[in-house]
Amino acid sequence: MDNGLIPQRYAKALYKYGLEHGITEQLYNVMKVVVSSFESNPDLQKVLSNPFVNDEDKEKLLLSAAGKEAGDAYARFVKLILAHGRADYAYLMMIAYRDLYRRENHISQVKIATAAPMPESMMEKLHSLVSKSFSESVLEFSHSIDPDLIGGFVIDVDSVRMDASISNELEQLRLTLLRSNN
Repeated sequence: MDNGLIPQRYAKALYKYGLEHGITEQLYNVMKVVVSSFESNPDLQKVLSNPFVNDEDKEKLLLSAAGKEAGDAYARFVKLILAHGRADYAYLMMIAYRDLYRRENHISQVKIATAAPMPESMMEKLHSLVSKSFSESVLEFSHSIDPDLIGGFVIDVDSVRMDASISNELEQLRLTLLRSNN
């Protein structure tokens, strides 16, 4: 069975369960925490895929990855995953649920990368600019520092990129010079 198909099926089933019980947003918040836990510690996936780690330990790991707000529905979902021998797909299921929830609720991810920390007033202006450009979506903002940008910023909204970085300008200048030499 395809690695993408299994997580999608479980995510859809959980989303449907969440709709029936009015807890889709609660589950979404839990999934964001779990995905963040896995992203900050890639070894978690190795533990879930290890056949020598027992299901009780995998359950503890998945519950602790969700933090204090896991809730009964998430705990029952973890038990279901383990009962069906799908622990190695758990992380992909969490990502699939998060993405499904975002799609169904028209939520766009906005990632702002700057070369250095920006003043709060400038960040507010960037947020306002993006909000006006994507007024049909609910926006979730995240910010990171990337010294490789040299200066300026890069904004990614789902698959759309706005690049106002100095490193991009230098690259464009380099390409123009290369083309003019031919």
